[in-house]
Amino acid sequence: MATVLLVEDDHVVRGAMLRSLADRGHAVHAVGTALEALRRVAAETPDLVVLDLGLPDLDGADALRMLRGITDVPIIIATARDDEQSIVRLLRSGADDYMVKPFTGAHLDARITTVLRRAGRATRTAQPAVHQVGGLRVDVGERSAQLDGAPLALTRKEFDLLAYLAARPGRVVSRRELLEEVWRQPSVGEDQTIDVHLYWLRRKLGESAAKPRYLRTVRGVGFRLVAPD
Repeated sequence: MATVLLVEDDHVVRGAMLRSLADRGHAVHAVGTALEALRRVAAETPDLVVLDLGLPDLDGADALRMLRGITDVPIIIATARDDEQSIVRLLRSGADDYMVKPFTGAHLDARITTVLRRAGRATRTAQPAVHQVGGLRVDVGERSAQLDGAPLALTRKEFDLLAYLAARPGRVVSRRELLEEVWRQPSVGEDQTIDVHLYWLRRKLGESAAKPRYLRTVRGVGFRLVAPD
């Protein structure tokens, strides 16, 4: 199973989640502050982080951005915030998934398994190791991307999305395929996830949906990655 870092300041909730995950075979380390989480991740690199947003020393959204500055391990947000704006902001900041409290230990375990499967699959299936599309170079082995020789600062999921499209240059890839192969999720009701990541990926490529260069939308069908004209 996985090594999980649980970041939760409520000792009752933390204890219940820790016991539940440990009973399911995970190695769980629990901390109660953002600072402790940052120290633990820097020192030990867990397989996955479960991050509560209501921390005493730092807002969880800020903690998420700081964690993304030092690690690309999957992060699941545990939150009581269920409004669309908050969810979009969390995905934009680098969250891999989110769960709205309260939830069961079985539900959390299932999400952990799914997120870890997604994280491993994109790297295992992307072949060949280096893709070149116009001035865009994607090195899957090194998990790095360059545009006209300049490095691109991508989140882990932005890179997975770009690598999947770059491995299929010119081919139209449907939303369903992206959700199933990159996110490893069913396609129903998850369009927002793709749109958020495409928006930020386009910005980092220096383009927009209205003025595309590499990422082209095929209306009603999907997306394709092409070299600029």
